[in-house]
Amino acid sequence: MYEPAAWGGAGHPGGPNGPLGYPAEYPGGPNGGGPRRKRGGLVALIAAVALVAGVAGGALGVTVADRNSSSTSADDHRSTTVQASDTQKNEPAPGSIAAIAQKALPSVVTIKAQGNGESGTGTGFVFDTEGHILTNNHVVAPTLNGGKLTVKFADGTSYNASVLGHAEGYDVAVVKIDNPPKSKLAPLPLADSDKVNVGDATVAIGAPYGLESTVTSGIISAKDRPVASGDETGSQASYMNALQTDASINPGNSGGPLLDSGGAVVGINSAIQSNASANGRAGSIGLGFAIPINQAKWVADTLIKTGKPVYAKLDVLRNDDYKGDGAQIQTKDIQGQPAVTPGGAADKAGLKPGDVITKLGGVPIENGPALVSRIWTHKPGETVDVEYTRNGQTLTTKVTLGQRDGDQ
Repeated sequence: MYEPAAWGGAGHPGGPNGPLGYPAEYPGGPNGGGPRRKRGGLVALIAAVALVAGVAGGALGVTVADRNSSSTSADDHRSTTVQASDTQKNEPAPGSIAAIAQKALPSVVTIKAQGNGESGTGTGFVFDTEGHILTNNHVVAPTLNGGKLTVKFADGTSYNASVLGHAEGYDVAVVKIDNPPKSKLAPLPLADSDKVNVGDATVAIGAPYGLESTVTSGIISAKDRPVASGDETGSQASYMNALQTDASINPGNSGGPLLDSGGAVVGINSAIQSNASANGRAGSIGLGFAIPINQAKWVADTLIKTGKPVYAKLDVLRNDDYKGDGAQIQTKDIQGQPAVTPGGAADKAGLKPGDVITKLGGVPIENGPALVSRIWTHKPGETVDVEYTRNGQTLTTKVTLGQRDGDQ
């Protein structure tokens, strides 16, 4: 919707309101030691995880009493157990969560990033047979100005890797393993995220709090959820028209796959909403958000091809102080930057400063971040219908979206 120069500028806060952020890492993790700056700060992180090993009763106990005996000896109260038949096999049922996990786990990796006094743990998954790993931008962010990146497979083997390309706005990154182990590169199948239904089953795989190869399950709770997420470091916000899931997602799950009931990837787990406790630490409350894989695949293909992201743009500055329904274009220039870029996409479509965009492509727009999220579901050069209000009058136009190459 607006140029990167406006991000974080006057009238253009770079991040969201509320405790929505990246579940990227956890303090005191396996890379402990040395100074670190906490990323994903809008999500309060849990410092310790207690693992309680419980034993489920696998045998059925039956007490048999001899009611006809007057003896009080212990022999009068005997216990028997029922043994499962020898035909029981340690094989998951076809189509079960266990079967999905068993097939997908070898293609899911734990990513450890260190650099510039920061470190983090996240997740990724095998994208193709060339050694490309798909993950979140905020997972690899500590290494973008120099650092160490390692990729660890479920069997415990680790490999050095580097960032091939990253997109801050989409929160997508492609990692390339330096010496790809061909035998381990089994790409996860990709679903059509446009065909996902609310209520569909989901399976999430990741490394929450460093607990590698963790599997959780749930459903698609909502679709087309406008999400702006960021961290307390003031990093540029990312925007997504997300899939919402109640599958448990925590710090360390970022970049991991959200799978459907067939084991295909429908999204990349990227952000969570949590209720922070008094000490600022929090975890999953069943509100997780994933980048739809259709969008992530297009971004990844672009990064692999050119190394830089491409964004659709409307060429306007948004007014985040606007309290009404819709996304308002700034009413005046900001720091010398026009509210509507002369000759840009919006200008050619007849949009003016102060116009309030209420629909884009037939989809209602609630606010400024929602407009950005919706624009970025389209590609540069696409023509979309826009409904807007001006001086209380509802008007429509068609906008051919412009193009911006690279992050700011």
